[in-house]
Amino acid sequence: MNRNFYNKLFLSLLITGAATCGLLVLSLVGTIAWYGMSALRLEFLLTESRNFGAGGGILYQIVGSSILITGAALISFPLALGTAIFKSEYIKNPQMQRLCAVLVYGLNGVPSIIFGIFGLIFFVNILNTGISWFVGAIILALMILPTVVLASFHAINSIPTIYRESAMALGLTKWQVILHVLIPQGIGGAMTGLFLGLARAVGETAPIMFIATAFSGADIPHSLFEPVAALPTHILALSQQATDPQALQNAWGASAVLVCLVLLFSVLGLASRFKLKGVRAS
Repeated sequence: MNRNFYNKLFLSLLITGAATCGLLVLSLVGTIAWYGMSALRLEFLLTESRNFGAGGGILYQIVGSSILITGAALISFPLALGTAIFKSEYIKNPQMQRLCAVLVYGLNGVPSIIFGIFGLIFFVNILNTGISWFVGAIILALMILPTVVLASFHAINSIPTIYRESAMALGLTKWQVILHVLIPQGIGGAMTGLFLGLARAVGETAPIMFIATAFSGADIPHSLFEPVAALPTHILALSQQATDPQALQNAWGASAVLVCLVLLFSVLGLASRFKLKGVRAS
């Protein structure tokens, strides 16, 4: 009887905690949608900002955020996939496996502001790159790298051994097995990790604030070493003008767009996971 009671109590606590977290998320998203949707007009999305964001729209902020996360995806994905394959197929020593896992999890636990400080010291100050969207993309890629590595590794490592053995029995080399068996089977998990990482990266302010973005005056960059405008830093700048009703309305509108981007990448990650399950089931 005591065991049943504790089981029911534990289940009740889990349901209460999950419901509380869900309500907090819904209330946050609902508040942003309530105040932000009134600002979301086509003109707001397709015009550049004026007067330090208090006027105009967020066209260049959307473009800048898209450039940053696209660059981060292009940099992080091949590195993460290669690391996951190396960890799954080439590292056989248990101690090296544990060391690799510790390094990946350790990198995943580094606060985002540390990545920003590293980018400021190493790239901006030592390498003298200046404020550059390319540097911001590198830093965001490093930040989401553990997420993509872990998702890719678990997807590849969960492929049944019979797939590898059958391919080797047909005369395929190690590289051919990786190229024609492991990567096609594990690409769904890698994409899931990538989209989840991008959902985090698109809303980050600290890693890019001093190394990649300008608070005003930035438009579409024409080289690798130019700053861009981005939604998170734009919202930060507008929050400092909260006494201005127009600036506050634009801040809510930019926040709504940013939340929509986060939800989009989260849904894409979930869709990739379901697609992976469908491929495995077939």
